[in-house]
Amino acid sequence: MEEIKVGLLGFGTIGAGVVKLLKENSTLLTEKTGTRISLKTIVDLDITTDRGVCTEGITLSRNADDVLTDPEISVVIELIGGYEPARSFALKAIGNGKHVVTANKALLAVHGEEIYAAAKKNGVEVLFEAAVGGGIPVLSAIKGNMAGNRFSTVLGIVNGTCNYILTRMTQEGADFAEVLKSAQELGYAEADPTFDIEGVDTAHKLCLLLSLCFGTRIDLKDVYSEGITSITSEDVDFAHTFGYRIKLLAIGKMDGGQIEARVHPTMIPIDYPLADVHGVFNAIRLTGDFVGPVMFYGRGAGMEATASAVVGDVVDLARNLCAGITRRCSPLGFLDDNVTTLPIKPIGEIVNKYYIRFQALDRPGVLARIAGALGARGISIASMLQSARSADEVPIVITTHEAREEDVRKALAEIDTFEVIRAKSTYIRIEDNLE
Repeated sequence: MEEIKVGLLGFGTIGAGVVKLLKENSTLLTEKTGTRISLKTIVDLDITTDRGVCTEGITLSRNADDVLTDPEISVVIELIGGYEPARSFALKAIGNGKHVVTANKALLAVHGEEIYAAAKKNGVEVLFEAAVGGGIPVLSAIKGNMAGNRFSTVLGIVNGTCNYILTRMTQEGADFAEVLKSAQELGYAEADPTFDIEGVDTAHKLCLLLSLCFGTRIDLKDVYSEGITSITSEDVDFAHTFGYRIKLLAIGKMDGGQIEARVHPTMIPIDYPLADVHGVFNAIRLTGDFVGPVMFYGRGAGMEATASAVVGDVVDLARNLCAGITRRCSPLGFLDDNVTTLPIKPIGEIVNKYYIRFQALDRPGVLARIAGALGARGISIASMLQSARSADEVPIVITTHEAREEDVRKALAEIDTFEVIRAKSTYIRIEDNLE
């Protein structure tokens, strides 16, 4: 093929990066694929704002059909984000026999099964390397070089906004609200950061990682998700005292035929590699039965890093098209008929160690009452720390040995009713065994 024509939906930051890469490295891409990859049309509601990239020779349009129905365009890059109209546009492109490349983790986490089925029916590809980890090539590695492995765990720091906030809270002792405001001013956090700080974005990405690692359909509503809004500088300091750092972690584990699928703030040992992932960087750690533990690290977002992954998918498609091959690999890396629906382990059945912080009146017998309530639920205390009191109150911090989540919740619900407890208790899960 002399030329493969591409259409782009969405001309935001990532879209501008894709245009820049395709323009600046066009000769290199031809040398690697044997064909010219040509961006024919860009569609966006705003086609007048200067993005700082050259659009000479490219048609700019506000009408998505100029890409979706153009018979010359064989590859559609979807960078709109969100659920709609991205879903409708992707399905229309597929229905018209076009291959789709997307960075839209939310779309695939919620509507992936429908989109993959449509792609199979129409004999086209859906590629989404940029949907997890920005420029980190983790999805292609799972489907490719590591395909011979059965995976037991996947752990990830996959939201740069949250990692930036927690990093500054750790390094500077700053409060959450203060750092969030700074992150918004610097452009690391959206004006409405809810999807990031409440763990929703991380849950979307975990859905994709679990599907590729374990060959299973994942319903987003079954993924336990908890954000970082309740983390205080006090918790960060106590974590350091006990030898931990707090990270928002995506956790997937195969556990006796069930999958643990959870997103929450997690205390991990300071000497563990994921604890040294700072700022807006991302990291994903996989454990395979033959390869063992492997960690991927890099820029998880940003114009150029994400554009790199998007164009990488386009190059993959170009090579296949030039060879007359389609659907050499299914979207999830498993043959479509072999994708199953494995049960998700309820969060209440998860077994973890815990950090628990109480704010209590400084009275005799308080510790005994707390220990008694925990012990009645089979929760054993591993260590305890009582800080200097403020006025008539004192923070009491304990860590536990392994305990069942449901037992911890019930014990804390009881303790919070004690008249000596002045605020709702805080607990954070501890992950020591990360293999």
